[in-house]
Amino acid sequence: MVSAFWEGQEGSFWLWAFWQSLLGGILIWRAKSWENGVMTTVAFSQVFLTSMLLGVSIFGERIGSSPFILLREAINLKNEAPVVFADPENYKNYLKFITDGRGLNPLLQNYWMVIHPPTLFLGFASMVVPFAYAVAGLAERRYKEWFKPAMPWALFAVMILGTGIIMGSFWAYEALNFGGFWAWDPVENASLIPWLMLIGGVHVMIAFRNTGHAFFTAIALVLLSFILVLYASFLTRSGILGETSVHSFTDLGMFGHLILYNVVFLAIPVYLLISRWKELPITNKDEETYSREFWMFIGALVVTVACIQVIFTTSVPVFNKAFGTNFAPPIDAIKYYNQWQAPFAILITIISGFSQFLKYKRTDPRKFYVSLIASIVFSLVITGVFVWVTDVYSNLMYILLTFSCVFAVLSNARLLNFGFGKKSKLAGAAVAHIGFALLLLGALVAAATNKPISLNASNFIPVKDFEKAEKPGENMVLYRNEPKKMGRYSVTYISDTTIAPNTYYKINFKVIDAKSGKVTEDFDLSPRVQVNEKMGLIASPDTKHFITHDIYTHITSAPESKEEHADHEGHSEAENYKAPRILNVKEGDTVHTSSGIITVKALNLKPTAKQLVLAPNDVAVGMPLEVNLDGRVFKTEPIFLVKGNNTFDFARNIDELGLRVRFTKILPEQNMAELQVYEKPQQAKDWVVFKSIEFPYINLYWVGTIVMVIGFVISIIRRRREITPA
Repeated sequence: MVSAFWEGQEGSFWLWAFWQSLLGGILIWRAKSWENGVMTTVAFSQVFLTSMLLGVSIFGERIGSSPFILLREAINLKNEAPVVFADPENYKNYLKFITDGRGLNPLLQNYWMVIHPPTLFLGFASMVVPFAYAVAGLAERRYKEWFKPAMPWALFAVMILGTGIIMGSFWAYEALNFGGFWAWDPVENASLIPWLMLIGGVHVMIAFRNTGHAFFTAIALVLLSFILVLYASFLTRSGILGETSVHSFTDLGMFGHLILYNVVFLAIPVYLLISRWKELPITNKDEETYSREFWMFIGALVVTVACIQVIFTTSVPVFNKAFGTNFAPPIDAIKYYNQWQAPFAILITIISGFSQFLKYKRTDPRKFYVSLIASIVFSLVITGVFVWVTDVYSNLMYILLTFSCVFAVLSNARLLNFGFGKKSKLAGAAVAHIGFALLLLGALVAAATNKPISLNASNFIPVKDFEKAEKPGENMVLYRNEPKKMGRYSVTYISDTTIAPNTYYKINFKVIDAKSGKVTEDFDLSPRVQVNEKMGLIASPDTKHFITHDIYTHITSAPESKEEHADHEGHSEAENYKAPRILNVKEGDTVHTSSGIITVKALNLKPTAKQLVLAPNDVAVGMPLEVNLDGRVFKTEPIFLVKGNNTFDFARNIDELGLRVRFTKILPEQNMAELQVYEKPQQAKDWVVFKSIEFPYINLYWVGTIVMVIGFVISIIRRRREITPA
């Protein structure tokens, strides 16, 4: 229910405006001499955001979309049901005619959607603060002063927006069924681009504060980062992405409104930069090659080029609409972006590693290379071992990226040796760099070496139309309680439970030692499905987490809910089963069925059951039964009742096995009893089709995220302490 507040456009705009107003209050309290200049920009942005929630028309132009309108204002009731609502009394009391809607989008019914959007929009809102400081610095001609108060805010924005983006990948991994955590969807890209741009901006800001170089690059990247947030909002909310993104909103008539927001906030800094150009503290002196600021600038340049590539491809629908072209987005987006972005990731991680051995302004080349060699040697050794263990040696780009990430981790870890000494100021940056490298390494290994383990050699699933599915050979069909071999696992579909609107399928995974026969690994997963009237079968995976890997499982096909006969007039529950096998049995006898082996126990002369009420002369006898299926034992007890001159029996069902048993006679002359065994026909057996994927070393991705955030927190605290009252 909570995530329903920001499911639509209006709710997310409201969330963004809420966070921005809260940050504005903090700025009024803490900005001191910067308050007027900074708050002018923040307030102007707030005007645009709140105007998105007005929902009024001025001179025929729609201004925003209100989240507070009544249903009768959103829908023309008299057009929908003219006969009913022609009556004024019915129109006044229209709510009594409204039934429940379709409910929240099934994909959003996940706890990550309670915390991911608020975090992401706090990140978006916080991006305006460094932008506002940069604009105020230009407007008030305080060209160098704005860097210091803006730095903690820039780091905060990078930390929060990055956390929000990673939370989105958590949601995708746990709620979606494409088998991964990052799909290079246009909306994912739209959030990633400003984050990367501000990361580059933060590094150049640090370089400028230490050397006076790269002022224009620093301020340009900071300004662009917020403008790209607005562009991201335009992409996702204007409807221009159409069917190219599963995340985008439909057009609510705010296309022009969103363009105006972008144009105004682009025009303001462009005007200030042009009008103040001759006054800007731009130096013409080149940086030393053996200096930290030079390579921080190069790193920011690499990040910028990477962003341009993502922006260009993501904006294909914009180009098509603007210029009437018909360019198609990449068919396999994940493969396409990975091929482009891998070289950039290699360069960035290598630079983040060796730049730690450089000083600002000038470094002795000999000392630099001596420090560098040890890290390179250790990195090569560790990379060799890691590549061999993870099987990524089939691709040169994967090997290079593995090396660059390991090198970045080792180089920055070495810097932490000075964490309590003269280089303690760099601890936050080193921790953040280590986290980022681990994140990339985890993403690489999990994406490059994940493999489906639910393989079927026939490439055929006996389900209608399943041959049209993508890669049917990576799926397995299971019948209830019939174990099947899947790689090193024995998998069994145990049961299903419906808790409306979801159905949970319990699948057991076992690893059995071939020599001893002992079970060495045993766990259950419960992936769920929801049949949505509009979206069809919506599957959400379940995952077993291990230290070195994850087993990720989701349902790819399941039978439609079926109505079985219960005992009522004209029908009997027995109609759900094949004709019974009628057997004469005694204690110790076994009966083989397709669903297990039934063992008959000694008769119980004092059975109990809820529906069993005995009169003084009544006689009830129970027949305890045990059904063994691959070591799993199910117990049940049908009952035979003699009441006067009449006999009755109380049947028992074992739904998980598709069995029904009846104790129908006692045969004293033979010292035996009559047992009737009903089995469901094979075609009526419960079944499910599922897909399992193994993700090796994905914990590096999650651990890297946590470490990176810790690094940002350390850096924010340090930069906050540097600020003196202005």
